[in-house]
Amino acid sequence: MHTLGFAGLPGHTEIILIVFVIVLLFGAKKLPELSRSLGKSLGEFKKGQKEGTEPDQLEDDDEKKEIDSPNESKD
Repeated sequence: MHTLGFAGLPGHTEIILIVFVIVLLFGAKKLPELSRSLGKSLGEFKKGQKEGTEPDQLEDDDEKKEIDSPNESKD
């Protein structure tokens, strides 16, 4: 048996079988709605991941304003 180093990835037959089972479970009419909601969820997840890794600019700006504000009010 010749393997290309893709251990664990499904082949064509397995993918067709998985799609067939999904169609049987959810029905052909529900698949577009299911895939649309899955895409939206994935987009929100990626957006949240991106926001979590970026430094918060607003917090830095707010801290600078708080530091500057007490000095200005004393004058």
